Amino acid sequence: MNVAVSKMANEARGWLSWSGHDAADDMEICIVQDAMCELQVRDADSDVLFVSERAPLTADVYYALKSLCMKSATDFQTLYDGIPDKDKRDAPVRRTFYGQVPRTAREMYTHTKNVNAYYFGEINVDADNDGTIVECRQRGFEELERKMDYLNNPVIEGSYGELWTLRKVLRRFIWHDRIHAKAMYRLAVRMFGKDAIPDMFCFGDL
Repeated sequence: MNVAVSKMANEARGWLSWSGHDAADDMEICIVQDAMCELQVRDADSDVLFVSERAPLTADVYYALKSLCMKSATDFQTLYDGIPDKDKRDAPVRRTFYGQVPRTAREMYTHTKNVNAYYFGEINVDADNDGTIVECRQRGFEELERKMDYLNNPVIEGSYGELWTLRKVLRRFIWHDRIHAKAMYRLAVRMFGKDAIPDMFCFGDL
């Protein structure tokens, strides 16, 4: 197993553990879809709409994915709350298409929370970024669920010509949280030690 595949397998094991599933020691990584993307995937930026994200949702699938999205927000909040100094930094300046990469726990938290209105807005749901990441995400889902046809999962052209569906929004919330939670966790472990930081996302030994 090469280094890239080994890292993907470790990440998959961590994600499975976090989501409450058993992770087998022997895992096979397979590519299900290729997509060109000019955005920075490592920063959780990708305009891909997977084929599997076009199908309507059942209520059971929706509530299972929503539960993971809310667990992710809650765990992100717990991780952030557990960091002693939220303004300490040790990383150099780096920029992405949306601006400077967050370098402190507070900046990472604010950035991650503040995609709420954007993601929901891409599927025509009026949301905001007020309060905690848990509070604003919960309000967004409540507003979504007021729409009678939300489980139909229509494909919507959002900002910059990007295609969105509810399934994609659910995936993006979890993916975006996890990428920035990992950056926050690594930062905090470097500065305060592993024993001082709650490993809410099951990152283990990074």
